[in-house]
Amino acid sequence: MKHPSSRAFFAYWDKKRGTARAPDRADIDPAAVRDLLSDIFVLSCEPNLGFPFRVAGTRVCALAGGDLKDRSFAALFTPETRGEIEEITTIVADETLGAIAGLTAAREDGSKAHLELLLLPFNARPHTPVSVTGVLAPFDDECGTLGAFTLTSWRYLHQPEKLLPRAIRKLQIARGLMVYEGLR
Repeated sequence: MKHPSSRAFFAYWDKKRGTARAPDRADIDPAAVRDLLSDIFVLSCEPNLGFPFRVAGTRVCALAGGDLKDRSFAALFTPETRGEIEEITTIVADETLGAIAGLTAAREDGSKAHLELLLLPFNARPHTPVSVTGVLAPFDDECGTLGAFTLTSWRYLHQPEKLLPRAIRKLQIARGLMVYEGLR
C-alpha cells in the first residue's frame, strides 16, 4: 500500500478483526477513523446492481462528481475493466479477502490522475446483508472530478489457500434441522 489513507485504514481494520477473518460492521467506529472518512466508502454486495454504494466519503463523491448513495460502484470504471473490478469485489466479499489496486482516471483538463483503491471485507453473518468497505484515495489532492477509472494493477492482501468459499462457511454456521432439496 502506498497511500497513507490506505495504510491507516488497513491498520485499523486489521486491529479490529483480531484473529478473525474480518471485523463485523459494528466493530468499525467512524469516530476512530475521523481523519480518513472522506476517502472511505461502504458497498452493498449486490453484483447484479454493480455493487451499489451504501455510503461514501466526501472526497470519494467529489471525485465522481456527485453523491454516490445507491449508485453502482462498477459503473465508475471503464467498460474494459468493469468485469475485472466486479470479479475482484466479489472475491473480496465471498472469500473474506482484502485487495489493493492501482487506478488511473482522466482529469477535466485531460491529464491523468493516479489513485489507490483498497477493498476490505466485513465478517459475513447469517441473515445480514454482505458488504465491503474500502478507501479510494488520489495521490494528488487537487484532482477535481474525474472520468471513468481504469484498473492498472491489483493484488489480494492474504493468501487464499486456507480460505473456505462462502457457501461452505455458511453450511458450517448452520445448526439444527437442514432441508436439502432434491434428495430422497
